Amino acid sequence: MPNERPAVCIIVENLPVPLDRRVWQEARALRDAGYRVSIICPKGSGFHKSRETLEGIEIYRHRLWEASGPLGYFLEYSWALAAQFVLSLRVYARTRFRVLQACNPPDTIFLIGRFFKLFGVRFIFDHHDLNPELYETKFQRHDLGYKLVCWAERLTFRTADVSIATNESYREIALTRGGMRRERTFVVRSCPDLTRVQIRPPQPELKEGRRLLVVYLGVMGHQDGLDLWLESIAFITKLRRCEDTLFVLIGSGPELPRLKVLASQKGLDAYVKFMGRLPDEDVAAYFSTAAFGVAPDRATPMNDKSTMNKILEYMAFGLPVVLYDLTEGRRSAGDAALYARNDDPKDFAQKVLTLLDSESLRAELGARGRKRIEEKLNWDNEKRVLLEAYATAFRG
Repeated sequence: MPNERPAVCIIVENLPVPLDRRVWQEARALRDAGYRVSIICPKGSGFHKSRETLEGIEIYRHRLWEASGPLGYFLEYSWALAAQFVLSLRVYARTRFRVLQACNPPDTIFLIGRFFKLFGVRFIFDHHDLNPELYETKFQRHDLGYKLVCWAERLTFRTADVSIATNESYREIALTRGGMRRERTFVVRSCPDLTRVQIRPPQPELKEGRRLLVVYLGVMGHQDGLDLWLESIAFITKLRRCEDTLFVLIGSGPELPRLKVLASQKGLDAYVKFMGRLPDEDVAAYFSTAAFGVAPDRATPMNDKSTMNKILEYMAFGLPVVLYDLTEGRRSAGDAALYARNDDPKDFAQKVLTLLDSESLRAELGARGRKRIEEKLNWDNEKRVLLEAYATAFRG
């Protein structure tokens, strides 16, 4: 590799940057290592500029809309792919990037990667989601659309010079389903950056007069299990009035309107507060005040193999976690959490009540989680693997 490290281009469709925390951490790590970094991503709430430079990283954004149904997704992804290709040509003309990193979903960006391989550009696949499992979860069928999604995943791995997995389950899929060589597959977890985690003094006003605050952070889709969480809260309030606890849900997604209606139907308006998306500093304030966090993700094939970033973020703030007993969830939280029977909101509620009733248990589990983050699951460790993956891609 020459002394002056070359330019790289990252394409992500799922979220705008810097809202996509994983991509932004990767971009900053590459910038610090001397790479010139450009990112192509969609526009989104609060991020409407077509082009801007943040912290020395060039960002190019295109329009995008949220679709529903197989045909809608096909149109959405086709439009996004065309926009990404046009912007990648513009970035290449400016930087002559030597690496193209594709972050799924969807698994269609390999087409752009194959084009640029004609010019000697290396292709790195940053595997964020299991698209076949995601399709199966959303549509509950193995039709032509499912076969196309599987085909796109196979061709993405076949195109990749290097694959980056978010956990060991994803790496195993790269090795088996993807046929990747082990030495070209790396695990880079989406871990908290401890230099940017700022634990603050608790803000009692966020509890709105209650003694305890329980927090959820994340996307609000069907697979995220927020309806199960509302069932758990309803069960808790039936067992006891629970006037001393406020349940705060931070985030947004396609299920949010339905969840608000469901909460009202269950008589939970006095206990549940929907905050929508919040800036990082506001999230930090809630985390610094909360008693613990919850991760009610359903037991689907995708969720079982996926790492939920919210679990690691709770632990970084010293919060214990209640979650369903999923493979990668247990690998993340270890002994810093209580695990409920899968998709059983009553058992989940019992685990929540256990933590609500024991300050000492909350302190013990929270300390264990923070220790796991400090010793192992932090971005300072993961970024070294990212740079090793890039070095491997350049070695050919």
